[in-house]
Formats: sequence, structure tokens, C-alpha cells
Amino acid sequence: MTTPHEPKKLFLNLFEMACVSHITHGLWPLPGNNRHRFDEIEYWTELAEILEDGGFDGVFLADVIGAYDVFRGGPETALREGLQSPNLDPLLVIPAMAAVTKHLGFGATFSTTYEPPFAFARRASTLDHLTKGRFGWNIVTSYLPNAARNFGLDGEIPHDRRYELADEYLDVLYKLWEGSWDDDAVINDRERKVFTDPSRVRYIDHVGEQHRVVGPHIVHPSPQRTPVLFQATGSPAGTAFAGRHAEVVFTGGRTVDEFQKNAATMRAAAAANGRQPDDIKFIVMAGVIVGRTQEEAEDKWRLYQQNASVDGALAHMSLPIDLTAFPPEITVSEAFARAGVVQERTSFLPPSITVGQALDFVHNGREGRFHVVGTPKVVADAIERWLDEDGIDGINLRQYHSFGTAQDFAELVVPELRRRGRLFERGDRPLALRERLFGEGNARLPDRHFAARYRGGANLDAPRESLAVVS
Repeated sequence: MTTPHEPKKLFLNLFEMACVSHITHGLWPLPGNNRHRFDEIEYWTELAEILEDGGFDGVFLADVIGAYDVFRGGPETALREGLQSPNLDPLLVIPAMAAVTKHLGFGATFSTTYEPPFAFARRASTLDHLTKGRFGWNIVTSYLPNAARNFGLDGEIPHDRRYELADEYLDVLYKLWEGSWDDDAVINDRERKVFTDPSRVRYIDHVGEQHRVVGPHIVHPSPQRTPVLFQATGSPAGTAFAGRHAEVVFTGGRTVDEFQKNAATMRAAAAANGRQPDDIKFIVMAGVIVGRTQEEAEDKWRLYQQNASVDGALAHMSLPIDLTAFPPEITVSEAFARAGVVQERTSFLPPSITVGQALDFVHNGREGRFHVVGTPKVVADAIERWLDEDGIDGINLRQYHSFGTAQDFAELVVPELRRRGRLFERGDRPLALRERLFGEGNARLPDRHFAARYRGGANLDAPRESLAVVS
């Protein structure tokens, strides 16, 4: 915990995805960029070593389970751009990175909507064991229409309904992770030839609207039991869900006030579920372009802007119309009207701006508050403002160049932040990811979290609604 005289620490993540073009489209062909190597195990081990040696706390792996095929009526633009397709399974690259590191944490995205909870519970516990407690799960419900069709549905399940289904999904997982095995179930008694005491393992016998899971969990308790629970959200349904479950939330806002309002709403949601407001940490995506001189940093930023792909950005946004096909002087609202499309999925584009302004906005990047270009001092000053004035807890570092972005930050920014006391020091004992976030000795979820109700096999047969709030 931070004392009144101790500077607030930054939790430092690198934002990654096992694909060519993640969120900075058009930049993968730049000289020295390694994005094309995403399907090589050496890419991931080299990156992990850079982050471990460079003082990063974690790497966060995004994922999708469908193609971006809304823009221009098909996946062709996304495929040409390498836009999150091809895309590898993020869970499978974590063991390779864990094998060459001792401190680096891992967060990976997995959807609650399409695959059974029992199978994921096993994978998550396996990763928590193999990483020695350094695994976190980014809970998503999946938003691409193509993802729904890949799993046999005609279209997307409505947004709020997906969160209702996710609630039961988490309930099953908590019963498996927290309630199925006692901490002392594995006794490893060589003399009696007993590895597990059967009296300390139990069925969960979950019967719900969507899932019937007997159990017991097929993996013994891992260092964290439940992995660190990440979530990216801003919607009312997502915020309510985060109040019940999330420990780390990726959120943002066009302004500081908007970010702080989002954070305050989520803290209130946590308190309404019997948790403490500070049980949730807030991480924002940040664009940091650093150079030894201001001119060097600005040269890098110009290079990235000049090579940024408008087509890639528009396809990533899943725009239902092609703005490049409309006259630049008409408004966005008029373009949608001419196309006969309701502008409801593109609220980030004000309807009153012109098409030309919108395309310029897309091309230059929706960088917002959490973006800085400059020397190590300029960057560190900005990060301190984000921590102290805006109230963030960490950043997901946006990559413009692999491995250049991470190397620049590690070489130039990390030493400056360390001088200012803004980064966590590494002790001799590697910590679990939850300890990195909430302090040493906090590897398990706190007792006030909903999942803790199932510890020791308690409440496994109780209706979920009867356990709504911790007393």
C-alpha cells in the first residue's frame, strides 16, 4: 500500500495480441518491426525477456474469436491489413513466456459466451500453476457478429444478455476454483501412497439456466486459485458486472472528467456488492512515444502517423458504412443517412463533424488524454499527472513498433520513473500477480469477494440471488 509520503506506483503492462496488426494498423512493415514473427515461439520469449529485464509488471494479451467483416461487407480489408487475422490463441503463448521469466505477469482474454466453463476452469488453473501464480484473465463476452456465427448462432446475443450469461459462467468457475478442493487436499504422502485426500475434494453439482456442471474441479488449487480478474468496460451492464467481479478494469474516457466518472461509478458498484471501493484498480491504454530528444520523439510520431492505415482503423471500428466513399464536406450524420444506416454503433464519431474531419480523426489516432510524445522527463511528468491528478493505477502500453516501443520505454522511461519512486521494486521472492497489484500476502481473492462464499464447499447449493451481497 502507498503511504502518505510514498509516491503512487505505476502498474506497467504492455498491450499485445498474437497477430500482425493489433491496434496500430499499417505499421507492421516498418523497418525493424517484428510483428510478422507473431507465429514464432522466439518472438514471445524474446519479448518476455525484454519486458522482464525492462521492469514491466505484465503483458496483456487481447483476443477475438471472429473476423472483422462488417466494414465493406466482408473480411477482405481486415485480411489485407493483417487486422487481428490471422490470430493465435493467447493462452498458448503464456507458458513459453513464463519459462524465461520469474516476475512478469500475464493477462489473457477469454470469452464467457461460447465455450463451456468447466474446460476453461481447467486451462486457467493450469496456467496459474505453470506461471507460479502470475496469471490473470480478461473477462469478455465477445462482440463480433462473425464470432457468434462461428459458434452456431445466427447473430450476436444482445449485449446486456451476454453479461447475464457471464454471471452464471463466473458462478460455475468460482465453485470449481474456490469451492471444489480444500487447500490441504493434496497431501503427497509417499509412505501411504496417497496423493490426494478424497475427503477434501467435492462435487459442485451446479444446475443453472445455461450450465449443468457436476465437478469436481479436475485441477488442484493453484497459487491464486482464481486468476486475477480483468475486465474492459464502460457500459451500464458492464459496470454492474465489474462491481461484482472485476479486480482490474481497463477503462478510459475522452476527458479526465469522463474517466473519473467511469471509475467512480465502478467503485460505487463494488461497494454495492459488499466490496471496498479500492478493490478495483484502473488501467488505461496509453500511447507513449519517447526519444532522447524532443525532436527524436516527434520524428518517430510523424513516421507512425504517416504510415497509419485509415482502412485498417475503419475496419477495426466495424463501421457499417465506408466513409472514404462519401464527399469529405458532408457531415457524418448525412453520410449515414445517405447510406440508410442508423448511426448507433459509432458514437465516438460526433454526427455534426464532416466526413473529412472524421477521416482525419481516424488517421491521426483517437489518442486522447493518455498520450504523450517527448523525452523521458516529458513522459514521466505526464505519467505522474495521470497517476496523481487523473487517478489511474496503471497503463496498457500501446505498441507502435515491436519491439521498439517496449525497448524505448524500458531503456528511457523506466529509469526516470524509478528515480521518482514510481515503479514497484522487485524483491527476492517472485510475487503472484494479485500480490503485484494489491500487496504482498494477497495472492488470493479477499473474503469480501463473491467467489469467497464457496470456500470450504460452503453455499454450493444455495441460489445465487440469495448470496447477492456480503453482510
